[in-house]
Amino acid sequence: MSRIRSGPAGRPDVVVVGAGASGAALAARLSEDPARTVLLLEAGPVPRHLTAFGAELLDARLVPGAQPGHAAIRSYSVHLTPNRPYTVPRGRYLGGSTTVNGGYFIRARRSDFDRWSAVGGVTWSYDRLLPLLRDLENDLDHGADDLHGDRGPVRVRRTDLRHPAAAAFRAAARELGFPEEPDKNAQGAPGFGPVPSNAVDGRRVNTGISYLLSALARPNLTVMGHSSVRKVIIRHGRATGVVVERDGRSMVLEAGEVVLCAGGFGSPHLLHLSGVGPPAALERLGIPLVQDLPAVGARLSDHPQLVLEWMPRRLLAEPADTWLGAGLHLSSSDGTHTGDLEILQSLVPMAGLVGGRTAVPGAPLAFLVSVQSPRTGGRLLTVSADPEDQPLIEYGYLATPEDRRRLREVVRATAELIATRAFGEASLGLLEPGPRTLGDDRALDAWVASHLGTSHHTCGTVPMGPADDSRSAVDHFGGVHGIAGLRVADTSILPTAPLRGPAATAVLIGELVGRAMRAELP
Repeated sequence: MSRIRSGPAGRPDVVVVGAGASGAALAARLSEDPARTVLLLEAGPVPRHLTAFGAELLDARLVPGAQPGHAAIRSYSVHLTPNRPYTVPRGRYLGGSTTVNGGYFIRARRSDFDRWSAVGGVTWSYDRLLPLLRDLENDLDHGADDLHGDRGPVRVRRTDLRHPAAAAFRAAARELGFPEEPDKNAQGAPGFGPVPSNAVDGRRVNTGISYLLSALARPNLTVMGHSSVRKVIIRHGRATGVVVERDGRSMVLEAGEVVLCAGGFGSPHLLHLSGVGPPAALERLGIPLVQDLPAVGARLSDHPQLVLEWMPRRLLAEPADTWLGAGLHLSSSDGTHTGDLEILQSLVPMAGLVGGRTAVPGAPLAFLVSVQSPRTGGRLLTVSADPEDQPLIEYGYLATPEDRRRLREVVRATAELIATRAFGEASLGLLEPGPRTLGDDRALDAWVASHLGTSHHTCGTVPMGPADDSRSAVDHFGGVHGIAGLRVADTSILPTAPLRGPAATAVLIGELVGRAMRAELP
């Protein structure tokens, strides 16, 4: 194994692992300080120009992550329930999963920040973080006001509701009495409205584009692609670098600090491989224990999702700009979490999303329905000291009566919406489940279990909280408990997934931790 000092001025001040939603934002913000050298490592390709991304990665009407075997993803084998194996994609490209996802860019809810600030302190309060949310965005619909920004790297535009299917969705929501929610980033009452997105004029503007392309020329920023980090080197309680596999060679890259932005799967797995995690589990694998942190990997949080398809009454035009239509948020019957049920509209058939096509004549369209109540219950367990061996990932869905009830409620709400007179102007009806299944709890539970998917909102695998709490692994700025010079800055630090998809929150984490590091906050 070779040992090299990398970066424009010898050993970099900071090595950032992963150029996704959080890592791109963090590396870009850190490198705005010309006195700080930053090395950003990405396991996938690193295009240097917009056109090098390829048309299928830029077309916002497609979702590359939905296409099995796509070159820009890494696939993980997981279990959503003990009897439901599943394959989950993660972006392996500059921009990470923002390069292959749907472009949904909705802020977390105030109640999410209340939960996070209960363990992360006032730093994580909504009012404290609103200025950062404004600073990271360029809202093309609202411009600059008390809630929105117009100068940030991430361009945000809400979906156009003029497509016939979106117009029918709006009419159906009105028929059922749901309130309008014209700005889902404004913390108003949940309801029906367009979806804020980082897809603009038909182009998916991932974080590699929005944060890094303009920063690549900075002399203090080095971005290395095809660089797979194998472990963090920790000596005498301090991170001093990483081991990287690149071009078939294993090498040590030394650094002043290391920040893991490898995502909800990658960051806990790297910590385990580096000796940070539950002692007994690591010792069984022959991994020397460096820091006893049983919370690493122990409490995976995500949202279960289902696809409900309906048949259009007539051939509908393919969407002009994005696969996303509108979104409806409503509350489950227990009233514990306002707006925890999501009905998200696809204007491209599922067969098109999976096959990489924007139109499939004669195919049904779909609603993606999910329960986004905060929950834990999953786990990530490293099963081998070999970095190439995937960890065991269990989501723990459908484990409680509440899990099953909420899924029944969102399925039935979607079926009711499709059955409205207004939606019938565009639809011949729901394909499945049928009326008999919808009317029987046990039958519907069985249908859900056999059709279950996930929203790909993984959080909680390296949760933040006080150092004396065994349920936490990092502090409010991602500093790993008990190890100097090592941080985690991605959605794995959120103790629970937010009530909305976490892409915008992932960028926020990169901004927050980057600013804390520049200000040398502990």
